[in-house]
Amino acid sequence: MDSDARLRAGLGHGAALLLSVAAGAALAQGSARWASAAVLMLLAAVALAWPRRGRGQALAEPPPPAPPPDALPRLQAQLEHLPAAAWVWQPGRPLQALSHRARRLMAPGAVQSAAALETLLVERARGGQAGLLQLDTERGSERWSLALQSLQLAGEAQVLLVLLPLESALESERLLAWQQLVQVLTHEIMNSLTPISSLSQGALGLLDEGEAGREPLRLALDTIAQRAAGLQRFVQDYRRLSQLPPPQLAPVDLGALFARLEAAVAPAWAARGGSARFALAHPGLRLQADAAQLEQALLNLIRNAEIATQQRASPSLWVDAHLSRGGRLRITVRDNGPGVPPGLEQQIFLPFFSATAGGSGIGLTLTRQLLHGMGGRLRHARPLEGGAAFVLSF
Repeated sequence: MDSDARLRAGLGHGAALLLSVAAGAALAQGSARWASAAVLMLLAAVALAWPRRGRGQALAEPPPPAPPPDALPRLQAQLEHLPAAAWVWQPGRPLQALSHRARRLMAPGAVQSAAALETLLVERARGGQAGLLQLDTERGSERWSLALQSLQLAGEAQVLLVLLPLESALESERLLAWQQLVQVLTHEIMNSLTPISSLSQGALGLLDEGEAGREPLRLALDTIAQRAAGLQRFVQDYRRLSQLPPPQLAPVDLGALFARLEAAVAPAWAARGGSARFALAHPGLRLQADAAQLEQALLNLIRNAEIATQQRASPSLWVDAHLSRGGRLRITVRDNGPGVPPGLEQQIFLPFFSATAGGSGIGLTLTRQLLHGMGGRLRHARPLEGGAAFVLSF
């Protein structure tokens, strides 16, 4: 097909696309616009079927079949049954519900004031402010997530609003977190209290044995002291996790931070016959963070990599920072160890859970909390090359 034919084909498809979008906009306005929507859909089908010739060429191949006649009712039914509360708002016009969930939320027995909710949604749509909403409903205060999308349809500005409930999901997550915490606390406390109780009862009996019971009594008391010290360390670690100082945010030069970390850890990796490499994809990368807490988080991950590569003849560590396609900063800490065992990818972030023998189980939990306080996130990734990778995103 020559350039003229391609141009005519592109214009035909473009016209069809615009007419289809305009039909959707008309449909969103309610039954009063159904006739307009049907006409626009028919014109879109005609635009697709319009013959397009090149120089000396026959007609182009047949267009795809036109949409079925029940396309518009089917689309309206799908909108009606969306599992979310959805509205469309146009400046100067009232908010219009697009789904049954939206109408039910505004009906008696849902939010305490439908007028207050409509005012809030219009304000958010006008200001382009998506995010978390706290709604007063008949069941109490509930959290909902608001998403917005601005559109220009048929020359008219519109904003789509979608509300999703979060309370049930958050409540389930909260209960799961409490169950996990109680499991950890009871496990650690019982591991210490059970031998302390048993040895204490035995020590009382050894007191009556005089000189013969002196040595066993000393051993029992020494064991009790060690278990008590272990329980004290556990409580101190728990206090570290629950009483982190608030971060002091300021611009952090990642190049300077990486240079300090490389000077601190690279010699130890070289002494083991390996290497530790730090790289910036873009010179001059800076981040709004707490420099001390960010450095501590990276040191925790580097320490994990050091433990994971203890059995490697040539242990390797890679730490790099780059900007993702969305412009977000990502720092990756990767090693060539055996990697996280399958099935434990989420459990490794639980307090006091350790995939390695003798581990404290607070390094990753503490790191995740430090990053959360600075507005960042920590996740585990499984590299194709093997090993483990932890990605810090801001």
